[in-house]
Amino acid sequence: MEMAGSRFDRVVADLLEDYSRARLQTWIKQGLIVLDGQTVPPRQRVKGGEIMGAELPELASSASEVAAEPISFDIVFEDDQVIVINKPPGMVMHTAPGNYAGTMQNGLLNYAPQLSSIPRAGIVHRLDKDTSGLVMIAKTLTAHNSLVQQLQDRRVHRVYDAILTGVPVAGGTINEPIGRHQVDRKRMAVTERGKSAVTHYRIAEKFPRHCHVRVKLETGRTHQIRVHLSHIQYPLVGDTVYGGRRKIPAGVSDLVKTTVVKFPRQALNASELGIVHPVSGEEVRWNMDLPEDMNALLETLRAG
Repeated sequence: MEMAGSRFDRVVADLLEDYSRARLQTWIKQGLIVLDGQTVPPRQRVKGGEIMGAELPELASSASEVAAEPISFDIVFEDDQVIVINKPPGMVMHTAPGNYAGTMQNGLLNYAPQLSSIPRAGIVHRLDKDTSGLVMIAKTLTAHNSLVQQLQDRRVHRVYDAILTGVPVAGGTINEPIGRHQVDRKRMAVTERGKSAVTHYRIAEKFPRHCHVRVKLETGRTHQIRVHLSHIQYPLVGDTVYGGRRKIPAGVSDLVKTTVVKFPRQALNASELGIVHPVSGEEVRWNMDLPEDMNALLETLRAG
């Protein structure tokens, strides 16, 4: 397990990052956050595979500061435990400095007000603002704990579609640690001081100077796909953060050049999502077609 050997309070801080370390340590000491049903000291090392339980009376405190807004969602699935949403590009997942309105979190609190009692209104994993596709929302603390544990144990099935600049010879696996960039703290980078990160990719379709790949995440680091593919010199089309200046390979048609230059975001979509249902224990999986903008880009690359 990737958190094996870590202090319990640090593991909790990673999982419940809405709250300060001091507050979480207090809740651990009070027995409000437990490990395998037992109260343990904040400094106790986890072995990996344990289950964290949380019954926090103040969970509503951070959510109460987020305004509920009527925002439409493309809901793919919903029951009394989980919501699966097809996120459009351009939507921020949760509020943060500079983004206090129009986020998925704002919309979820309007759609299901009871989510105010769940950390981050039930959001257990995130997509970047300009990444589209499937995200899961926990509607109960039981579901939240289960889904967080599944992410920690690398049991969540996640497959993405990406369109790259350049053409890899074949698919492969990128196993390189990812952490904060040493200079630009808003960016991530491959670094020896980072956390374990594993990305598998396979070729879906090749073009003269670009490529469509299917990417399966084994871990879920911030910006992982974008960082890893840029690291091996195949950045995502439209990724100005990790791809640098929009480079247009020599030999492409004017149509391809214009389309690639104008593509407004990183060409990345979360197309498959699979979990073990928190209550039924059944494996469930969802698939989404590519969004219109990525389909149009692929059609241009095929014609070009």
